[in-house]
Amino acid sequence: MPGTNSRTAAAAPHEMPLAKAINESLRHALEEDPKVLVMGEDVGRLGGVFRVTDGLQKDFGEDRVIDSPLAESGIVGTAIGLALRGYRPVVEIQFDGFVFPAYDQIVTQLAKMHARSMGKVRLPVVIRIPYGGGIGAVEHHSESPEALFAHVAGLKVVSPSNASDAYWMMQQAIQNDDPVIYFEPKRRYYERGTVNTAAAGRPLHLAQVVRGGTDLTLACYGPTVRTCLEAAEEAEREGRSLEVLDLRSISPMDFDSVEASLRRTGRLVVVHEAPVFFGAGAEIAARMTERCFHHLEAPVLRVGGYHMPYPPSQFEEEYLPNLDRILYAVDRAMAF
Repeated sequence: MPGTNSRTAAAAPHEMPLAKAINESLRHALEEDPKVLVMGEDVGRLGGVFRVTDGLQKDFGEDRVIDSPLAESGIVGTAIGLALRGYRPVVEIQFDGFVFPAYDQIVTQLAKMHARSMGKVRLPVVIRIPYGGGIGAVEHHSESPEALFAHVAGLKVVSPSNASDAYWMMQQAIQNDDPVIYFEPKRRYYERGTVNTAAAGRPLHLAQVVRGGTDLTLACYGPTVRTCLEAAEEAEREGRSLEVLDLRSISPMDFDSVEASLRRTGRLVVVHEAPVFFGAGAEIAARMTERCFHHLEAPVLRVGGYHMPYPPSQFEEEYLPNLDRILYAVDRAMAF
């Protein structure tokens, strides 16, 4: 089958960019299951605007890797119909801010059909969305709308932060019988990491401690994981030990791992690019206050975007969480 040679070469652990890890994961899924399809604007001949699907149409044909019209509602609607017929479509929304024409299809059809059918119908659809800022893009190209989807029952929402997770979480999302919104941190696309395609990945919705610590927990996901790791390194120079918890999944969220980390450190700061108002950090703060109030040495603090439209690119560095804002939150938490 096309792609087999490259697949064999990829069997050993090796370094690759996050974008290439997704490409390899899609390639493996297309090889293993003839019901897997890839659809989206420019995903075929061009290989996607970020070249994440580069080479897939050449190897698997136009019937498996499909260039769609510029119509997000039509892309998702078609994917729903294909899923009802037994296929496992993986659709790409070209940029985060382009998803909203498809929001009706996602919320009123994709998320609800399993419950509406009393469990008789499954919709194994993966919606890939490059998201987040930091690339100097124009309006509608740097959104972080994950909370809008996490609020909707019936959808699973995940975001990898590294190449290994990008590979395995895509495999798990495609194999899942429920719809998965797969947010890809676009400013991390070309950061390299080790991927072992022969080993089993971590469960899709399980968080992971990526740096141990004793004084405070930084909970984060997607593009902010690297930023939090850098903040933890900086804090170490000041004698502070910060634990970094990569949440990986936004819905369902692994609150047990958050609680376990908080019980170890006593302090929690949640970091995400999305606005803090009604964001994932608000839900984490509420849950941790309910579940382990007496273990808190300080209030749960949040660092994220502001409650405003995403700014022009020349101002985005002031909008996005950075080392100074995270470390200031750490100082505030440690002061209690």
